[in-house]
Amino acid sequence: MSLYRNAIWFLNGIHHYTRKGYEAAAKDFDKDLDVSVVGRSFMITGANSGIGRATAMAIAKKGGTVHMVCRNKDKAEEARADIVNVSGNTEVYVHIVDMSETRKVWEFAEAFKKQYPSLNVLINNAGCMVHKREVNAERLEKNFATNTMGVYVLTQTLIPLLQKSRDPRVITVSSGGMLVQKLRVNDLQSETGCFDGVMVYAQNKRQQVVLTQQWAKAYPVIHFSVMHPGWVDTPAVSTSMPQFHQMMGDRLRSVEQGADTIVWLALSRAAARTRSGQFFQDRKHVPAHLPLAWTHSSSEEIQSFMTQLETLARAAHPNSTHLL
Repeated sequence: MSLYRNAIWFLNGIHHYTRKGYEAAAKDFDKDLDVSVVGRSFMITGANSGIGRATAMAIAKKGGTVHMVCRNKDKAEEARADIVNVSGNTEVYVHIVDMSETRKVWEFAEAFKKQYPSLNVLINNAGCMVHKREVNAERLEKNFATNTMGVYVLTQTLIPLLQKSRDPRVITVSSGGMLVQKLRVNDLQSETGCFDGVMVYAQNKRQQVVLTQQWAKAYPVIHFSVMHPGWVDTPAVSTSMPQFHQMMGDRLRSVEQGADTIVWLALSRAAARTRSGQFFQDRKHVPAHLPLAWTHSSSEEIQSFMTQLETLARAAHPNSTHLL
């Protein structure tokens, strides 16, 4: 990434991704969230803290059935108790899954599909930014395993259940950092060159955008969207990017502000009327590339990426070929 492009992206972020950016955008928000979603079911990964927890709380307050997919049982149960207490909604369920463990994600999704008759909305929120190259049990690099492969396996496996449900939607939480990344199909596992966790994370977020666009084409019955929550004050940001967190301070958005567009995409009738496969920020679809960007991919590159994902997913669970 050039210094010039980096500067342009950061200045755009200061204007749009901060608390002030949200407050300016919110002046134009309609009352699209004056809805009840009693009887509709929502799965949210990474739901025990940060944006995921704020999303779960907002949906529970509207009466939705919430399935919290979390890694840490104690934190998940504490979050569930708080959500139930504040919302008064007892239809909140905890599922313990580590999204970085590909086989376990597949097993969970298969079991969920058999246990529950429907799923209206899947929210792929869980993510990680590991700064040292690590691999999971399937020998997949951990950022990629969580941010891309976990999203791919969970979504692909649940698509048949979503297709049977009314007004199905899939929302994936990406990042504005993907705007400085072109899909890199020759090194999905970040095995070559210097390992930079921030850039690997941004690459994963570009992969999520490409996945969303491809899913929208393949499954027209489901509404797919991918979004940027802005720069948000979350435990994950303070841990993974402490210098950035300290530098931005009060300019960072609250978790509720970061979750707002997720909730809008999940609940509102207006969101369902938008074209499937788009990238959103503050309740509006925005370009998935910067002006005059070099980040566009060819159809051959996209096909290579999708084929590699399918191959890696099958290798993680040889008996899952009928799912993918």
